[in-house]
Amino acid sequence: MIRTAALSALVELVSASDSVVERHRPSSTPNISCSTSIPMSTPSVACRDSEGWGPVSRLHDFDLTPCFEEGIILPTILLFLGFVSVFRIWSLKRAPPYKRQGKFSVWLLRLKIVFGALTTLTSFVNLVTVLALRQHVSVLQTYILEVLVLSLVPFLSYRNHTRTRRSSSTQLIFWPIYSCYSAIWSRTMLSRAASHIPLVLVLKWCTAGLGLAVFLLECLGPEYRMELPADGETPKAAENPLLTANLFSVWSFGWLTPLVRKGVSQYITEGDLPPLLTSDESANLGHDLKRALEKHRSLWIALFTAYGGPYVTAAMLKLIQDCLSFLQPQLLRLFLSYISTHKNGSGEAEGFAIILTMFLAAVAQSIIVHQYFQRCFDTGMRVRAGLVTAIYQKSLVLSSDERGRASGDILNLMSVDATRMQDLCTYGLMAISGPLQITLAFVSLYNLLGWSAFVGVAIMIISMPLNTTIARYLKKLQEVQMKNRDRRTRLMSELLANIRSIKLYAWENAFIRRILFVRNDLELKMLRKIAIFTALNSTLWTGIPLLVAFSSFATAALTLSRPLTADVIFPAIALFNLLQFPLAMFAQVTSNIIEALVSVKRLSAFLRAEELQPDARRLVCNHYLCDGDLVVEITEGEFVWSKEALNPILEGINVTVKKGELVGILGRVGAGKTSLLSAIIGEMLRVNGEVTLHGSLSYAPQSPWIMSATIKDNIIFSHEYDETFYNLVLDACALRPDLELMPLGDLTEVGERGITLSGGQRARISLARAVYARADLTLLDDVLAAVDSHVARHIFDQVIGPYGLLASKARILVTNSISFVRQFDKIVYLRCGIIIESGSFSKLIADSESELNKLIHGHMSTTASSGSTTPRTVAEVSTPLMEQLTAPGMPMEDTSLTAEKIEVLADKLTRKKSFTKANIVKRVALPIASGDGQTKEYSAQGRVQTTVYMNYIKAASKAGFTLFLVGTILNQVLGILANIVLKSWAEHNREHGSNSDASKYLLIYGSLSLSSTIISGLAAIFIWVLCSLRSSKQLHDSMLYSVIRAPLTFFELTPSGRIMNLFSRDIYVVDQVLARVIQSMFRTVIQCAGIVAVIGVSFPAFLLAIFPLGWFYTQVMKYYLATSRELKRLDAVSRSPIFAWFSESLNGISTIRAFNQQSIFTALNECRIDRNQICYLPSISVNRWLALRLEFLGSVIILLASSLAMGALLTSSVDAGLVGLVLTYALNMTSSLNWVVRSASEVEQNIVSVERILHYIELEPEAPYELPEAKPLGVWPSKGKVEFQNYSLKYRPELEPVLKDINIDIKPSEKVGVCGRTGAGKSSLLLALFRILEPASGTIYIDGIDITTVGLYDLRSAISIVPQSPDLFEGTIRENIDPVGEYQDSEIWAAVIQSHLKEYVESLPDKLDALVREGGSSLSAGQRQLICFARALLRKSKILVLDEATSAVDLETDHAIQEIIRGPQFADVTMLTIA
Repeated sequence: MIRTAALSALVELVSASDSVVERHRPSSTPNISCSTSIPMSTPSVACRDSEGWGPVSRLHDFDLTPCFEEGIILPTILLFLGFVSVFRIWSLKRAPPYKRQGKFSVWLLRLKIVFGALTTLTSFVNLVTVLALRQHVSVLQTYILEVLVLSLVPFLSYRNHTRTRRSSSTQLIFWPIYSCYSAIWSRTMLSRAASHIPLVLVLKWCTAGLGLAVFLLECLGPEYRMELPADGETPKAAENPLLTANLFSVWSFGWLTPLVRKGVSQYITEGDLPPLLTSDESANLGHDLKRALEKHRSLWIALFTAYGGPYVTAAMLKLIQDCLSFLQPQLLRLFLSYISTHKNGSGEAEGFAIILTMFLAAVAQSIIVHQYFQRCFDTGMRVRAGLVTAIYQKSLVLSSDERGRASGDILNLMSVDATRMQDLCTYGLMAISGPLQITLAFVSLYNLLGWSAFVGVAIMIISMPLNTTIARYLKKLQEVQMKNRDRRTRLMSELLANIRSIKLYAWENAFIRRILFVRNDLELKMLRKIAIFTALNSTLWTGIPLLVAFSSFATAALTLSRPLTADVIFPAIALFNLLQFPLAMFAQVTSNIIEALVSVKRLSAFLRAEELQPDARRLVCNHYLCDGDLVVEITEGEFVWSKEALNPILEGINVTVKKGELVGILGRVGAGKTSLLSAIIGEMLRVNGEVTLHGSLSYAPQSPWIMSATIKDNIIFSHEYDETFYNLVLDACALRPDLELMPLGDLTEVGERGITLSGGQRARISLARAVYARADLTLLDDVLAAVDSHVARHIFDQVIGPYGLLASKARILVTNSISFVRQFDKIVYLRCGIIIESGSFSKLIADSESELNKLIHGHMSTTASSGSTTPRTVAEVSTPLMEQLTAPGMPMEDTSLTAEKIEVLADKLTRKKSFTKANIVKRVALPIASGDGQTKEYSAQGRVQTTVYMNYIKAASKAGFTLFLVGTILNQVLGILANIVLKSWAEHNREHGSNSDASKYLLIYGSLSLSSTIISGLAAIFIWVLCSLRSSKQLHDSMLYSVIRAPLTFFELTPSGRIMNLFSRDIYVVDQVLARVIQSMFRTVIQCAGIVAVIGVSFPAFLLAIFPLGWFYTQVMKYYLATSRELKRLDAVSRSPIFAWFSESLNGISTIRAFNQQSIFTALNECRIDRNQICYLPSISVNRWLALRLEFLGSVIILLASSLAMGALLTSSVDAGLVGLVLTYALNMTSSLNWVVRSASEVEQNIVSVERILHYIELEPEAPYELPEAKPLGVWPSKGKVEFQNYSLKYRPELEPVLKDINIDIKPSEKVGVCGRTGAGKSSLLLALFRILEPASGTIYIDGIDITTVGLYDLRSAISIVPQSPDLFEGTIRENIDPVGEYQDSEIWAAVIQSHLKEYVESLPDKLDALVREGGSSLSAGQRQLICFARALLRKSKILVLDEATSAVDLETDHAIQEIIRGPQFADVTMLTIA
């Protein structure tokens, strides 16, 4: 009853006030209904103001009604705070509280609560004042709502401060909005106040002031000025600043400012960079993709499922930004209309409001677009990391069929295809945003020009098929180009893998010709086509907006009755400019999508490739095996390497090995010995039968795989370190003497593939790895072939034999030697993949028809199969090392055992039996190879030197570069002149009130626009064809020559992955990236200069602001460039170890699988990817940091230009056409300033690739390859006399000599054996003949000629060698025997026959043209060595070097080869043999 009466009185009061207002309202003011029309009983919220709900005030210009402000705007803001606060308080209730001990944090919380409570109290006082003093307010209920909502602030502050690490985003958003509202409401209230300031207004501002205090305290964050840990406490680990960054820090990228500030004062290093967020670690990213691929067959869908969440958010932000970008032309139209009508008496507030709105819209657009970009780049990073992880994991499980893929091809998937998918994420959303922007543009143009705008639509539609045709053609070109790049990468990978053999055989020129054919005749020709079509495509999309503008204006001039004035033409021009970006980007995005489609096809094929047969073997986990227990059993096994194989490689295999047994595998070259071990590992395809393995496995392959790491890491191989057993392994494998000669002992880091070690050292380290693992079954593939006889005896007795370290384990030893056959528990003899006999030594030797019996009795008097003097029977062996009892072994010949010896041996045998399996380390870091090899990768610091730019231009074309610059300047000048013509036409139309003389103006405008487009296209062709392609050719060819002419020590110290990164990624940058960013930089610099010139000429006062704006610009540039430069370098340097590790892993994939360490190596790969991501993420975030600040500067320029126009309008008069011209250019300034620094930075970041290439071009070369003036006359050497005179050799100047004062005189045709223990310098002595290393002192004479005076080609081509490690290339057998192609087929067949390969080659379908896989993986080790022997036979040199040339062949083949060596064809050849 009381409420109804009060409400009736209120309505009567409002009605009375309304009647007063009506009497005083001007007749022109329309009658708008107000609260008098509201029924008494319906409203719960009543408007107590005469103007009602509005929203626009009828009494005051450019104002809102108090009821709309208090009843609609403020409640909306308060309800936002209320609902979000309740939700946050409730959700944080379950979060655990953070224990912060800092006093500052406690006081900060107290202040937040106090000021929050005071805010609520002030609002409550305001409500009481209104009620008690009956102050006039428009909507009373809002004051009650404000008290209720603000009472939540202290609780929200407490819960947020104690249970989160970030400032409350809710309060950071609310209080600035509330303050802005208070300012607008205050203006409304003051305009209605008579003479005094209402008390309500004072209290409202007290509330807002206290709220701003809460806001400032909240900005500091819960962890502001956290106290450092006390002495003795563990310091807090570094963490990502995004974990504690508040909303404004995230929006402004302020969290990056400390790093940017640090970059100015010192060079940024990896230690300065923040770690990754847990969600961005490659292990998690790879897991997400793997899980998505299991659910979805399509790679596109899987990638979206795994990483698409933030990308969807980015798409929404992009759509909002697109709408804001099209708000600017509308505001420009309003402003120009305002200027045109100002003379009619328009108010000044409206003009300034439009200016402020333009400024705020520009700032908001910048914030949103860079949040969009950040999410796109983050997604791209995640896609790349996930794909690289997936590719690595897949490569570890590829089946033998798929292993035919060259490692260079797989490397391209990581370096190029994954990067292309990353690039697609950056601008891929333009495929959605572009059509939206085009639609918005044409809707806006229709509002300006009517149906005339759709003439432009028709032109767009007509141009689409042309773009589609070009895009399809570009796709075909890109597919061919990728194949060319793969082919070149494969050739480079082979060159680096086999560089030792290439140098020894003097095949450098042959390989250079192969690579340059692919590079220059295929790749660059295709790149020229792609460049021309890309330039034409971009020119087409640059010209289309101009054509659309011209046709639309021409049609509008003919069809519209109203004149085309400045407020129509210049907003339309602004829209056409906005249209230019999506159209131009559409071409790039189309190109990106085409490249991505090709890459996804390749990636999908690889990720869906066949994997290892999961049931190739049955694994039985048995932790406790007893002596005699079965370890491995093969029953009726039939195995092939490929599904398409017509005949099995192994057939009818029946093998059992028990714990404690030593099984020997014998057979001829190619019989299938290594294949049998591969079948046990699970590498071969099991067609029939069954393989059962009990327990764990370790493996020492025939070709030792050594990682680029320390010797200790190579031996331990991710197992836990056991010092006692580790020392036993070093002694047993005879590594102790070698380590004593090394500067850092077992911490010495060996080069990639162990290139700094001798063959014997590599074999013993590989063996030590297998021994240290203490697996239940140890597979040893001819591990004794590369060591001398004494070391072989020592290793057998101490490691393999019945009293060795592995005596209690099951062992399978593949061997071509018969030295230790007596001690085998079981012998298996293979022939053509079939076990022809199996049994104990005594059983087989008793059978006179057995193969073993024939082998032993047939070769008793021959030399050892390893090329050394290994005795054939146990009785003939004398082992001096057996006298030492420092390792657990039993000398086979020493029968006089004293009591002391028996006690020592008993102790050691007890220890031997207690050796349990090694445990894998629980947590992997990066102990195995830093990826940097023995040399740190080159990375300059500071600004890129001017000489780098000059060398790039010099490598390109100065004339072409000059033409490009002139064309770009002319393009900008013609564009400005075309817009000036439009300004003149607009003023002409305004003065005459019609579109008269349109044809004259349009003809001039069209001619200028057409000329601008043509010149732009020519400039693009100049930079691509005349500059980019020339520089690409020059830099690549120069680097190739320089690298291949580098000494062998360079390759020993430099991982091949690092070099491959240069020839892959850096050459790609020079080919396709650098020209684009240079073109972009000069175009935007000239565009900015044009904008400043236009604004400065139009409003000279603007030039005064150039100095402070220029200072701010240069400061931002200084901070940004100093930091981004180093970040880009760190990114480049941290990328190389990924490729190096990947290449290294592919080489040792059999070993990794055998040890079952796929997960360990995957984790180590993830560590390397994370290291790169840590460097990459700040490098992209710093671009956003820069862009936001520069775009803010551009927004200030818009504000200044429009304010100057407003000032000119108020003080004198101003031409609307001139203002339109100036503001059209000012709107472009925002993006142009950003692109200047961005493109300049991109140029500097990408020129780093040129800097790295130039560094490799300047590598110190070997001695001259050819010396025409010192070329030996006639055939040299004609006799083959070799003389060493006081010869000394060092591997590097700082190391001790490996050869000291050698004096040898070898007569012509002499056969000399070089003996010595492993690592004694035997191979070094022979390599000295080839000048692989230059002498420290002394020299070598061949036929009386000092070899140091002869060119390396003449020297190396005159000597033949069969190296210890056979290197083969991908290609045919003919190309492997004769890579240079200088011999006839008849000569090649003769060499094949002499090297006992005839039977094998004739069995192949293509004979000499049969393909050989990369690294010769399709051949056995023995066959690879025989092919190397065929090379030497083919050359018919007077000097032949045999570096354990028959170590991998069986005794029968070895005997036949030795007969050939002793035969007539080598009778007059001087021969040096390592024995």
